Amino acid sequence: MNDRFNKLLQLNTSGLGCWASIILGIFLVTSLGLGWVIKGFAIFIALLFVIPVIAFWGLQWWLKRKLVQAQCPVCSYEFTGFKHTEFNCPSCGEALQVEATGFSRITPPGTIDVDAIEVSVKTIEESN
Repeated sequence: MNDRFNKLLQLNTSGLGCWASIILGIFLVTSLGLGWVIKGFAIFIALLFVIPVIAFWGLQWWLKRKLVQAQCPVCSYEFTGFKHTEFNCPSCGEALQVEATGFSRITPPGTIDVDAIEVSVKTIEESN
């Protein structure tokens, strides 16, 4: 008989913590006012839409200032490079430097450019 009495007095309080949290949250929001919550949420949503647009425009502006598209002075291959950098042409492998409007070769002072031509081999017969 004592066992049945204990079972009748047991309370199921498993969901009480959840309800207490909800009631406490509602109490805090109503006591402080809902204005700041709604304004904060609206500002957050506005920033979510505005920041990517500004970042996209900023990236385009930066790329227009920093990129140069021109032809290689050696092989006339057209490609893009960052201003004030040095790299090799992807087509011919020539060392190039990016200037304000195009590419220029990186050559040490005193270097003379020559064009090589192919000469056919002929044998000369000696006549005595």
